[in-house]
Amino acid sequence: MTDEAQMAWDRETDVLVFGAGAAGMTAALVAAHAGLDVLLCEKSQLVGGTTAVSGGTVWLPGNRHGRESAVADSLDDARRYLDAEVGPDRRGLREAFLQTAGEALDWLERNTDVRFRMPKLYPDYHPGTPGAALTGRALQPLPFDARALGADFARLRPPRPGFTILGGMMVNRDEAALLLRPLRSRRALAFTLRALARHARDRVRHPRGTRLLIGNALAGRLFASVKRANIPIAFGAPLESLVRDEGRIVGANVAMEGRTLRIRARRGVVLATGGFAASDKWRKKLVPDLPFVQVLAAGEATGDAIEAALRIGAKLESDRAGAALWMPASVLQRPGQEPFAFPHVIMDRARPGLIAVNRDGRRFVNEANSYHDFVDAMLRANPPAVPAWLICDRAFVWRYGIGIVRPIWQRLGSYVRAGYLMRGGTLRELAERAGIDADGLEATVAQHNRDARTGIDRAFGKGSNPLNLMYGDPEVAPNPCLRPIERPPFFAVAVHPAVLGTSAGLATDADARVLDVNDHPIEGLFACGNDQSSIMQGRYPGAGITLGPALVFGYRAARALLAPARMPQHAGS
Repeated sequence: MTDEAQMAWDRETDVLVFGAGAAGMTAALVAAHAGLDVLLCEKSQLVGGTTAVSGGTVWLPGNRHGRESAVADSLDDARRYLDAEVGPDRRGLREAFLQTAGEALDWLERNTDVRFRMPKLYPDYHPGTPGAALTGRALQPLPFDARALGADFARLRPPRPGFTILGGMMVNRDEAALLLRPLRSRRALAFTLRALARHARDRVRHPRGTRLLIGNALAGRLFASVKRANIPIAFGAPLESLVRDEGRIVGANVAMEGRTLRIRARRGVVLATGGFAASDKWRKKLVPDLPFVQVLAAGEATGDAIEAALRIGAKLESDRAGAALWMPASVLQRPGQEPFAFPHVIMDRARPGLIAVNRDGRRFVNEANSYHDFVDAMLRANPPAVPAWLICDRAFVWRYGIGIVRPIWQRLGSYVRAGYLMRGGTLRELAERAGIDADGLEATVAQHNRDARTGIDRAFGKGSNPLNLMYGDPEVAPNPCLRPIERPPFFAVAVHPAVLGTSAGLATDADARVLDVNDHPIEGLFACGNDQSSIMQGRYPGAGITLGPALVFGYRAARALLAPARMPQHAGS
């Protein structure tokens, strides 16, 4: 027994989980449901982590929603797709994910408040790859009524401001269309009146709307389940170090209650703190020479758990296509306020009448590609398109909005004065104000407009696949993703690479047990979520490829903790 392990414990539990995001809360719920004592430690004062500010989609092939809807998909198809997209399966983790995805989902929907729906159309991000699916794998959380949380609603991390309206009201894409034109139909008017009435009541009692969507709904549903399971959460309790006894992790030192507490974990420790996306040090170490402007992950995701594991001999796995996962983001800076980054997921980029150009005024990408592919193209362009400029005209901004600018009900002057929107009466004037080559921009827009009239984007094929078309405008023909840019004034918004998560992380086995530098499991130590090395190895094949594995490996880690063989052979105290 080590000297450190012989020291007295301040507190004991069966399972010690670090991180109250999707992975950590899932692991805590599975362990607690089996009768184990669980302590959930959260570095911040809020529950939800990056999950709460995400889109909330989970990628789970072979789930019951697809089967019940008779979707033409199979695990063999998913396997073929990932083989082509990602490459060889390392240590069988990907196969474990595929075999367990449906089981983990069934467990959550049966035993917790977590509920999902299957969209009628939600293609994988590379629908031309063998084995790709048009729907069935990507699931979205059902809306959640946060009034069920009571006073603890204040403990749920709020969504990004750009994802709400009217001071904290969340609506989906279809609902937003109704709100923007309430007099267009009886349905639109009825929905608008109901939504505004509820939001007014909410604002009397709560700091924001209580009808939660996307990632905030998923985090809220998990939090409600944790509360009902009576799992204690220690807020403001970051991991300082792990305690090891004769090769096994038996506890941890945790900053809590104004001092360091030694907490014994009889069964094991689960690391689910969100990776290192918010750490300048780690990003510069693992993704050198690449520009970073904003971070879309939770600010507490600074690699603390990864560092603690490395100090006791864990293996960092970073040899992959990329250590970071990307999304383009525009930045609004108002006087006296912190810069605000708005993620351009796909809604404006896929719409007809918008192109993206580099400083030479040339396009470099299919604008309707996935966010990760878009930024990858930014970085690979020659010259690199950092920043890239989204170019459109007044008709586009009015109908669809752009970035944080909402459609229809608009006051553009404040965005122009803040430097968020560049405006020009002509394309040449716009180019000069934005620092773009004017001749290049004029030539690019002219070519784009010719293609828009034929419906065929000869340069990059915008609107040529199901993913593009899903976010296009069905009222525009012949291509829902193409329309000429021709009605002045013209506008430009700069977008920069922003990191939304990480792919590099701790190497694990198929049960999420952390491996040492010799690829041997470290008994008593598990990692899931972005603390775990991604099974996608730096690739981004579909929506929800971070949250789906987070749920599955949180589930697998907890199931592994239940095995009697995981119990320590001595007290270690």
